[in-house]
This record gives sequence, structure tokens and C-alpha cells, in this order.
Amino acid sequence: MTLRPHMILLAAALCIGLGAAGQTKLEAGARTIKTIPQNQGGEFSVFASITKYLTLGDAASLSSWFADNLDVTVISSTRNCSRKQAQEILRSFFEANTPRSFQVTHKASEGNKKYLIGLLNAGGELFQVTIYATASAGDTYKIQQLNISRQTAY
Repeated sequence: MTLRPHMILLAAALCIGLGAAGQTKLEAGARTIKTIPQNQGGEFSVFASITKYLTLGDAASLSSWFADNLDVTVISSTRNCSRKQAQEILRSFFEANTPRSFQVTHKASEGNKKYLIGLLNAGGELFQVTIYATASAGDTYKIQQLNISRQTAY
């Protein structure tokens, strides 16, 4: 696997974010996961709609934020696919794992790149969601990578 610059930045952002003070708890079943409260405004307002669609399990609306081609990882299956294929992958995921809530745990940016990490409570399980988006023409951000992985207990 080749490490891309944005993956290194994302890993650094995750490490910094998980070490921050002022943590709250999110519970799902018998597990308790520490999370960092974040507001949705300002520089990261691009994520307001995206987080809403994740919470609702609305793959069709979420896909309007997808780049023409993007990398999608759901659980352990990774694909580079078209917007329509990614929408179908997420639709299937949401059908099998009905979302209950989504909480942002970390956000970061560098230039025209934005990163979001959050916890999705869906289907009685917790999933870590990582999103990498870049701005194309103007300030229009499109999701280049979307990763959903099962959250393991600490």
C-alpha cells in the first residue's frame, strides 16, 4: 500500500484529535467510546449536509457530494468506483445497518483538503467513518475517499 500525503495528514489528525481534552462518551451496547465534541460551523460547514445524510442513511443525497470517481471502503472491501457504484454500496450498507446517530470526533484541513472522522451508530454497532474531500472549482467540495470500518473496543 502506498501512503499518500493526505493519508499521512489524516493519520496525524486522528492522533492529535484522540488525545484532546474535554472528551465525552458515546455508548452503543456494552461499549463506551470516548469522543471529542466538535461544532459544525465555520470552515467545516461543508460537512453539515454530509453528516446529516450519514445520520439519515440517505445514500442518494450523500452521493451528490461524491467526486465522479472515488475510493470507497466499507468494512474490509475497498473499491475505486463511480459515483453511482458508491451510492449503491452505501445504500446496501445502510439497508443492513440502519443508522441511529453520527457524531463527529475530529476535523482537519490543509489548503483545499478537508478531513472528517466520526462515529456512526448503526445496526447496533459502532463504525468509524473517515471522509477526505477536496475543493474543485471554487469552494465546491467533493468526497474523494470514504471509509467505514467497524469500531473495535479499546
